[in-house]
Amino acid sequence: MESVPLEAERGEQPPLQQLADVMADVAASIQAPMDLDQALQVITRGAVETVPGIVEASISLTRKNGRIETLAPTGPLAIRADHLQYELQEGPCLDAALGEPVVMVGDLATDPRWPDFGPKAAALGLGAHLAFQFNAEPHTRGALNLYSTEPYGIDDDSVHLASLFAGQLAVAMGWAKQDETMSQALATRNVIGQAVGIVMERYTLDADRAFAFLARLSQSGNVKLRQVATSLVEAANAKSQANHQDRRNGASKP
Repeated sequence: MESVPLEAERGEQPPLQQLADVMADVAASIQAPMDLDQALQVITRGAVETVPGIVEASISLTRKNGRIETLAPTGPLAIRADHLQYELQEGPCLDAALGEPVVMVGDLATDPRWPDFGPKAAALGLGAHLAFQFNAEPHTRGALNLYSTEPYGIDDDSVHLASLFAGQLAVAMGWAKQDETMSQALATRNVIGQAVGIVMERYTLDADRAFAFLARLSQSGNVKLRQVATSLVEAANAKSQANHQDRRNGASKP
C-alpha cells in the first residue's frame, strides 16, 4: 500500500509534535494482538518521515540457518542497497546485524571499511548509512537500516532520534517472539491433552496414570513428550479415518 506522508495527513506540525504523533503510532502498532508486518512498516516509515537526512529505511533480519532477508523496506533504493550488501557479504547492515550495536557511515564512497560495497552504494545514489542492531531472540539478530542520499547527511541529532525507532523495533520483535512461544505452548498443551485422553480410553487409566505412561514412553525412547503425543494422536486419527472409510465402503455395497 502506498504510504502517505504524515504532513499530508495532518498538516504542518512542529517537529516535536510530529515526533510525538509518530511515536504514538508506533506504540499503538506494537500492542498485542499485533500484526508484525504492519508494525515494522510503521517503524521504518516513521523513521524516514521524522529523522533528518533519512530518505529510506529497511530491516535486515538474520535467520538460524544463516540466511538474511529484508523486511519492511520503504522503497526500492533500500532494497537494492540491502541486497548489494548480502551479495558482497560486506556492509554496515551486516556489521550491525552480526556484531556492532551501532554502525555509522559518513561517506559511503570513501569509507575504507567496505571497499566493495561503499563505491557501489554511492553509485546507487547513497551518501551516508546508519544501522542499529537488535536481537529478536538468542539466535536471530537484525539491523534497522537508515539511508541518506547526502554524504555526511546524518548528524548526531539524527542518530539520537533514530535510536528511538531502533528501540521500538526491538520491542516489536520481542512481542512477536512471545506470541510465537505462547502459541507453541498452547499447541503442545492441546496435543498432549488429546494423547492423554486416548491413553485413558485405550488402557482404562485415569489422567495421572495416562500422563505418566506418556512420560515413560518419552524417556525410554529419548523423544520429546510433544513428539510422542503427536505420533499417538496422528495414529489414532488415521485409524479412525480408515474405520470410517471401511464403513462407508461396506454401506455402499449392494
